[in-house]
Amino acid sequence: MKLATLKSSSRDGVLVVVNRNLTLCLAVPAIARTLQEALDNWDAVEGKLRATYDALNQGQVQDAQAFDPAQCHSPLPRAYQWADGSAYVNHVELVRRARGAELPPEFWTDPLMYQGGSDSFAGPRDPIAIRSEEWGIDLEAEVAVITGDIPMGATPAQAADGIRLIMLVNDWSLRNLIPAEFAKGFGFFQSKPASAFSPVAVTPDELGDDWREGKAHRPLTVHLNDALFGKPDAGQDMTFNFPQLIAHVAKTRELEAGSIIGSGTVSNKQGDLHGSSIANGGVGYCCLAEVRMYETIEMGKPQTSFLKFGDSVKIEMFDRNGQSLFGAIEQRVQPYAA
Repeated sequence: MKLATLKSSSRDGVLVVVNRNLTLCLAVPAIARTLQEALDNWDAVEGKLRATYDALNQGQVQDAQAFDPAQCHSPLPRAYQWADGSAYVNHVELVRRARGAELPPEFWTDPLMYQGGSDSFAGPRDPIAIRSEEWGIDLEAEVAVITGDIPMGATPAQAADGIRLIMLVNDWSLRNLIPAEFAKGFGFFQSKPASAFSPVAVTPDELGDDWREGKAHRPLTVHLNDALFGKPDAGQDMTFNFPQLIAHVAKTRELEAGSIIGSGTVSNKQGDLHGSSIANGGVGYCCLAEVRMYETIEMGKPQTSFLKFGDSVKIEMFDRNGQSLFGAIEQRVQPYAA
């Protein structure tokens, strides 16, 4: 099942069911007006939403409308919780190697996690507005899940049962603001502007056999200014799966329906810089920081610049038949105008 939120006069938008090919959709106010309302009443409405989805796929809905990702907000325009992990330890290891620091052994057994701003997400086709290029503008292509209610102390098995939907995320970072924030010992805040999520969120069964072990085993494609920049497999080298990440968050608190948990930047272990880029036959990267770390390790300093105003980013995942699973996040960087 595929669900999206169309922009409307309400800041929480209008829930629509989208067909498998991402060509048609239908608003379902009689079932749930918003995605959050559907998540709050999932047991009661899931069957009705699936019936609508099946009818859309069979061409049995006369009043369906064309689905336009440009009219979408993020599936949840705002959320009660947005917690982002760093499940790909290879990414963390590269960052620390570039600084000449050892990776603490506990990083392989205890996930990193930060709490992001969840009061306002960007739409998947909205521009990302930043006040200064000097802040080091970087994308971070990731996978995320939306949960139902998760009890405190949930085991990974319980957490797996609570995964309702999967989507993609561009967790924007302002790299040049991060060092000063980390030096305070309190983590990210100013360095994390509003994240953007894919036009569509899907139930795990939409990935078929590629959703297993709590991971999405498909390449995550990233284009910068229309050139392929990365295609790492999101299921490969994921040290902590989503049930483990959710259980980590739930250790000391309950998660309410509509909580979003991110994977962190997707990253595959590839060896050296020469073999890791797309141009050299590698799978590339999901953020600029990673290629800059390779450059620092091998050449002493980064060569690749961060994003500039006017640059564009596209993030997408396809199934085995070449069909886009979630639609694409397509954003252009622009200066902020009050």
